[in-house]
Amino acid sequence: MAQATQQLRLRVRAATSQPARLHHPPHPVPIIRARECSRRRRTALVAAVAEGSGVSAADVVREFYEGVNRRDLAAVAPLIAEGCVYEDLVFPRPMVGRDRVVGFFGEFMGSVSPDLRFVIDDISGEDPTAVGVTWHLEWKGRPFPFSRGCSFYRCQPDPERQDQIQIV
Repeated sequence: MAQATQQLRLRVRAATSQPARLHHPPHPVPIIRARECSRRRRTALVAAVAEGSGVSAADVVREFYEGVNRRDLAAVAPLIAEGCVYEDLVFPRPMVGRDRVVGFFGEFMGSVSPDLRFVIDDISGEDPTAVGVTWHLEWKGRPFPFSRGCSFYRCQPDPERQDQIQIV
């Protein structure tokens, strides 16, 4: 049986005569992604979690946000894998490598008030290699306008310490 293919055409009109402008929020919208996680790495991570290391990928992501909120770069750096790829859609290209990603967060931590904090609204914890997070920013304990975000993290065991999970 042959299937018919029909081309879909969309028309978009502005409600005003002004051209549409893209607005980037004044806050970071982090998305940390990894190159493909091999079956062997996934198996090692599942085994590390199953063996009772006590640390899940969601725990590592929570630690990451806690470290950023404390402006504690020394606590954040070991959570970032050597080959980490950090993609924030505000920037034209991803940042690649631990040094670059940690450097970015060092600059970020040094440039924002300690009163600005990430608050995790929801976090997935079922998958030992991937974590989804919805969050918002708060300023002095009050929600900051237009600051909701969603981030995705891939994790794997640290090659040096299989019981330690890192964001890749």
